[in-house]
Amino acid sequence: MYAQPPPPNAQQSQQRPASNSPQPQQPLAPRLATSTQQNFPGWRHGSNARPPPHMVPGVPPNARPPFVPVQRPPPNAGAPGFRPPASGARPIIPGQGQMSAPLSQPMQNNAYSPGVTGTRPKVTSAQVTSGYNQTTIPPPLPGISQYPVPSIAARPQQGSDVDDTLVPQMANIGINQSQDTSQFDQNPKPANKQNRPKRVHHLGSDLNPSAYNPSSPNQNIYPQPPINEIQPAQQPMQQMYSSMVSQSSQSGQHNVQPVLNQPQYMQAPPIPGPQPPQPPQPAQPPQPPTMARPTGPNAPRSRIDPNQIPSPVTVQEQDQELFDEKPYMTCSKSNIPLASTDFKAIDEGNSNPRFMRLTLYSIPNTEDLLQTSHLPLGVILQPMAKLRNDEAPIELVDFQENGPVRCRRCKAYINPFAIFVEGGQKFICNMCLFSNEVPPEYFCHLDMNGRRADIDQRPELKYGTVEFTAPEEYWARPPTPLSHVFAIDVSWNAIKSGMLAKCVETIRDILFNSPNSIPPGGKVGIITFDKDVHFYNLQSQLEQAQMLVVSDINDVFVPLNSGFLVDPIESRAVIEGLLESLSIMFAENKAIESVLGAVAEAAHMALSATGGKLIIFQTSLPTFGPGAIKHREDSKLYNTDKERSLFCPQDSYYKNLAINCVDAGICVDLFLFPNTYLDIATIGLLSCLTGGETYYYPNFDVQRDGGKFAYELHQNITREFGYNSLMRIRCSNGLRVEEHFGNFNMRNTTDIELAGIDSDKAFGALLKYDGKLDEKTDAYIQCALLYTTATGQRRVRTHNLSVSVTTLLGNVFRHAEMDTTVNLLVKQAVSNTITKPLRDIRDQITDRCVKILLSYRRHCASSSSPGQLILPEAFKLFPLYALTMLKSKALRGGANLTSDARVHCMRLIKSIGVAESIVFLYPRLIPVHNLSDQVRYF
Repeated sequence: MYAQPPPPNAQQSQQRPASNSPQPQQPLAPRLATSTQQNFPGWRHGSNARPPPHMVPGVPPNARPPFVPVQRPPPNAGAPGFRPPASGARPIIPGQGQMSAPLSQPMQNNAYSPGVTGTRPKVTSAQVTSGYNQTTIPPPLPGISQYPVPSIAARPQQGSDVDDTLVPQMANIGINQSQDTSQFDQNPKPANKQNRPKRVHHLGSDLNPSAYNPSSPNQNIYPQPPINEIQPAQQPMQQMYSSMVSQSSQSGQHNVQPVLNQPQYMQAPPIPGPQPPQPPQPAQPPQPPTMARPTGPNAPRSRIDPNQIPSPVTVQEQDQELFDEKPYMTCSKSNIPLASTDFKAIDEGNSNPRFMRLTLYSIPNTEDLLQTSHLPLGVILQPMAKLRNDEAPIELVDFQENGPVRCRRCKAYINPFAIFVEGGQKFICNMCLFSNEVPPEYFCHLDMNGRRADIDQRPELKYGTVEFTAPEEYWARPPTPLSHVFAIDVSWNAIKSGMLAKCVETIRDILFNSPNSIPPGGKVGIITFDKDVHFYNLQSQLEQAQMLVVSDINDVFVPLNSGFLVDPIESRAVIEGLLESLSIMFAENKAIESVLGAVAEAAHMALSATGGKLIIFQTSLPTFGPGAIKHREDSKLYNTDKERSLFCPQDSYYKNLAINCVDAGICVDLFLFPNTYLDIATIGLLSCLTGGETYYYPNFDVQRDGGKFAYELHQNITREFGYNSLMRIRCSNGLRVEEHFGNFNMRNTTDIELAGIDSDKAFGALLKYDGKLDEKTDAYIQCALLYTTATGQRRVRTHNLSVSVTTLLGNVFRHAEMDTTVNLLVKQAVSNTITKPLRDIRDQITDRCVKILLSYRRHCASSSSPGQLILPEAFKLFPLYALTMLKSKALRGGANLTSDARVHCMRLIKSIGVAESIVFLYPRLIPVHNLSDQVRYF
């Protein structure tokens, strides 16, 4: 029979209190210390200090001290409520706080303070002190009326009502049921369990180390491990253990460790001396393994569950399934489809995301809010993007000789977001808010909702993307159908590599076996070159082509007044005969030099009157004639700060030649087949500044690269194309375009000059603030492209976009577009490679990624656990794509990458759109060993 805690009247109670609430305890009156008490080593002077009962005069020495209710022990300290009996003083560990909360203080349910982390040290006799402390009684676990604490001599066996109740509760708080508890099974269960009062452990007594005698059979005093003070909890128990992760050990047992920043406890020490036989343990059902993060300087680093890591493949497939079922409405408030998704868009006033994508579809109203998020505010434009077959084509609007309606102040084009007022006589520009007079021929009455009555007959007021027929005032010269000039290298390298034979074969197939490859009215010319330039007369009246050789390459000219550019249909026989004979004609050519500069000058002379497209096939470094350059490749500069000097052109010859081509509307495409250094940084300016493209085939092999070369040449000629182009991006009040990214030429800060533009070319623009935006109105962006179609029509294509403005940082992250952000950041990084070392650029990308995620964690997810990784839903794949940027050929470190390969990758990144960049940075791997029968082989 065990004594119960003293009630408030200081008398022993024979029955357990009916309520679970803590009972108040009156403090003891101060008493004077007797000589016997003063000799006690644990005696403390003070008003609340009292000696153990066996040291008080009149109390028998072997009297057992009373017990008081205590807090519930921690999960990993054994069964709740179990403590070995102790008489005497409770040890107090130096550095650990004492429990001093009064018994009358209420306690929250399941509230535990983090306390002091780490495993408690073993109590030694040198650390033992004395003292009584008052404590609080925590409420029981759900489903348990009170904490039953059996004694060492009378512990319930496995299968009893106590264990059956505690085991599920222990499992819920992270204690492994398979943990060995044999140390607690010391004595059999007494027969009078039903009649005896339940015992609780007393934490308030002091331990006298000299009073313990192991040889005494009746003495049952053991030091207890200290327990942290309980304080009101900051969050529920379930949230405290939410970060525990399952992991099983090799032995089949599971090590249970406390959660990070939670108190750790030692188990009760085993009883010394001979141990009684233990009852058989019933088999426990298998439980899921649990593990938490350990603490301490030597603790292993926590692992992230691979199954919890976001997968790009899974994200893309889920988004694809979403838009397989329904089309995307461009004015809907839902998030736009991913760039990798094949979706159908319905134009409701905002442009199709294939043409224009923003990094943020909820723009911060101030620049400070944008800087807090560390997200870039920009737009990626792909004005000539190809639409899906089931999408509506772009509407063409013809305003005759008057031209499209425009704002008189900012010159923005009429669009669906312009507001008509005063009965339709004026419209307010959504870009600059200027009130413009409506032309008389464009006037229409408004309905009761303020909309024009003819809005359904006005595509420019209904759709976000339209084309206007450009009047003559928009012409630099009369537009004509597109002309192509093929300049083919016939030097020794081209013949031996097999490039010449594959090239003429592919050109013949494209011109005469591919429908609509050359637009109606388009013309074709052919030039071959080595150290001389060869022109060909291809008039249809001739039986075979006539070759004219220009040897004076320093003063090159076009020796034909007519017959150089011909209709391929009319001169098919002559052209086919020439292409078939080129491989035989130059089979024994020993010239290794090639005059690239002279060929480009000659083609510029031939196309300057009409504009067109020049396609050059080059195999070696141009070291002869105009524009000759030197071999400057130096592997010692790789992976150093001086490596960026290899990314700059050697001289300004090709830059000036490219600018002249832009003025004439001549787009240059380069197909390069080098065996050694070619200096793409210098000769690549011909395609970079004119809006063309560079194709790179190092160590060309017909068997390996012939198919790729044929496909890319066919795509280059047959895709949608425009030339002699000019583009401008306009923003509404409060925003402006700060910087442009891409392959183009700019003479001022607003207009992008493009000799040619195709459906795969994309451009980036970084936006800045001119002032504070009004969150009650939307922000607007308009892109206008003036170009000549391949069929010879002068048009203006406009793309319009309206986005909301917000004052909440959470909305900024919620509506951010990661694919566009990645494309803009990598374009920006590549543009800085000329002025900054690659190492600094890689560090900037890493820092930007960390700052973006840290901003979200700090301002949008601050309530989560500090040790938990939090990623915004829209940017959960951003760390992965940041890593792919660092590992791309354009930015990665190392000395095993030539400058030609790196520069080619840089130019490619600057010109590709969002969808292409995602595939380029993170390509999909497809198993080809188990393809189904439905897969076609090409």
